[in-house]
Amino acid sequence: MNKTDVAALRQSYTRNELLEENVLENPIKQFGKWFSEALNAQILEPNAMTLSTVSGGRAHGRIVLLKGFDENGFTFYTNYKSNKGNEVAETPFASLTFFWGDLERQVRIEGSIEKVSGVESDEYFHSRPRGSQIGAWVSNQSSVIAGREVIEKRLAELENEFKDLEIIPRPAHWGGYCVKPERIEFWQGRPNRLHDRILFTKVGDDWKIERLSP
Repeated sequence: MNKTDVAALRQSYTRNELLEENVLENPIKQFGKWFSEALNAQILEPNAMTLSTVSGGRAHGRIVLLKGFDENGFTFYTNYKSNKGNEVAETPFASLTFFWGDLERQVRIEGSIEKVSGVESDEYFHSRPRGSQIGAWVSNQSSVIAGREVIEKRLAELENEFKDLEIIPRPAHWGGYCVKPERIEFWQGRPNRLHDRILFTKVGDDWKIERLSP
């Protein structure tokens, strides 16, 4: 596809609207409402989100999966020694972006980030399929390896090592993070690129609601 073809790509958003009178006063509940609608729309992996972190003044982004949310924040799990883990240790602030194209919706969440408790990480770790549990031991995430055979060999070694264990221990380098929201923006696509944008900003224990220009 050449440059002209890319420039010609455009989509008119007409499915819905986002008005102040239709927004719940609590953004976590509003997110839950939209997330349920994404589930009902059978969107592929509605919990997929772009996690953005910063290191050395440079932004880094990747897709991770949301594994829980409540008034405390939004939780995902990963290797603490990965690039993202090192970036969070350097700058404990992150943003999350959900895009549900079929619903013409986007949610942006910004806030501080911290590890969840070991108990919470243990609980989620042991809810995963056994293969995924072993996988957390296999991968030295983000490190350079010579080839796929390195992973396959290590997997075989660990499958043999854990074969007699009913419960696989959670590796200390693997666990959860929780992004504690300070700003949550709900974006609904509208015609002529005049999209609806409703911003919630945390003020003490309350949330301030404002409309942003598209």
